[in-house]
Amino acid sequence: MIKGVILMNDKGKPRLAKFYDYHPAEKQQELIRRLYGVLSSRAENVSNFVKVDSLFGPDARLVYKTYATLHILFIFDSSENELAMLDLMQVFVETMDKCFSNVRELDIVFNFNKVHAILDEIILGGQVLETSSSEVVKAVEEIYKMERAANSIMAVPSITSWQGR
Repeated sequence: MIKGVILMNDKGKPRLAKFYDYHPAEKQQELIRRLYGVLSSRAENVSNFVKVDSLFGPDARLVYKTYATLHILFIFDSSENELAMLDLMQVFVETMDKCFSNVRELDIVFNFNKVHAILDEIILGGQVLETSSSEVVKAVEEIYKMERAANSIMAVPSITSWQGR
């Protein structure tokens, strides 16, 4: 099971944090700080796989990848394959690239709802739902098309000519 997905910049500021196990907000912030400490202390030429038993319990693992100034972290247990998580991370990044055309940190900051929608189409409740980035893009576009349609219904102008009757 996937325990969490975190996107943070190279200064340790979280841009997206989604935990699939319940943790109070203070505990989440502490976990993010400690994960940043683990990442910032690692050399560039070491593996992207880390055991994080002390933070998330027995058999907890972390896989991370750095894209420019953005760290993407997946935390999971021993029931998931490390290479499959790395591949899932790539699907997540490819999907964001398709939705934002060359995703940057600011895209995540200003479009956090869309990033959450993308992640929810890929992972739900800690389980992988979809591994095809094109299918995820279609689903997210459909969500936003329905949202725009709902907003256009709400924006119907009021009729003032019959109010005087």
